[in-house]
Amino acid sequence: MGEAVWLAATERDTITLAEQLAAWSKPGDLLALDGDLGAGKTRFSQAFAAGLGVKGVVNSPTFTIIKEYSGEKLPFYHMDVYRLSLDEADELGLDDYFFGDGVTIVEWASLIAQLLPPDRLDIRIEHLGGEERRIRLSGYGERYAQWCRQLDRR
Repeated sequence: MGEAVWLAATERDTITLAEQLAAWSKPGDLLALDGDLGAGKTRFSQAFAAGLGVKGVVNSPTFTIIKEYSGEKLPFYHMDVYRLSLDEADELGLDDYFFGDGVTIVEWASLIAQLLPPDRLDIRIEHLGGEERRIRLSGYGERYAQWCRQLDRR
């Protein structure tokens, strides 16, 4: 496992991190995103999508659960599991996305931790006031651990 802390003084710093992760992404990658309401999960996801070359509006899939986007680099699967029970999430066939042709971001991922693949990047966004964020990254599996080593800014 690898860990990193990314301190974002501005929204631009958060966007920079999301774009870097998108640049490193390949099919089957999974980013498990958590943070309090208003911490910036959806904004992070929007910047990540832009980094994949997704055109158009990317908004929270709170009520649709899963949104699929075509990116210039890869397909992007954006999930919000906040309103799902573990059983409901299990019935959705999430593995088709997790091991598919695109990259997946799951917002509120800790709610379905038992269903997530063991290799993934866990991201926790903490709101520090104003535009400031502390973003904690935990990489499970060598690929994601390497990402953390490259990003660590403690």
